[in-house]
Amino acid sequence: MITGFGKIIEERIRVAQKKGHFDNLEGAGKPLALEDDNHIPEDLRLSYKVLKNSGFVPPEIEVRKEIRQTEDLLAETKDTAEQYRAIKKLNFLIMKLNSLSNTSVRFEMPQRYMRKLTDILK
Repeated sequence: MITGFGKIIEERIRVAQKKGHFDNLEGAGKPLALEDDNHIPEDLRLSYKVLKNSGFVPPEIEVRKEIRQTEDLLAETKDTAEQYRAIKKLNFLIMKLNSLSNTSVRFEMPQRYMRKLTDILK
C-alpha cells in the first residue's frame, strides 16, 4: 500500500518519464556497477559511502597507496643511494601502517625489506 507521500513521488516519477527526463542518462542500458561492501558493518555503510563520495580516504588506505608507490619506485631504481632511501621510507610506512591498525601483532605487515637493506649496506 502506497501512502499519500509515496503517491506524490510515484506521480512525479511518471511525469518525469513522460517528459523524457530519464532518457539518455549516463550508463543507460548498462548493468549497475555495485560495490561489494559486505566487509563494512551494515550500520557504517552509509557513512563510508558519504566519506568516499566526498573524496575522503581513511589514513590506512592512504598509507597502503604510498607503500605501493614506493615499492614501484624501488623496483625501477638502480641507484644504490636511492634504493636505500626507498627502503628506509618503506620500512617507516609499514611501521606507520602497523601503528594505525588496531589489530593483533600477528596481522601486522612485516618490514619485508630488511634483507635488501642489509645487502645494500654490505
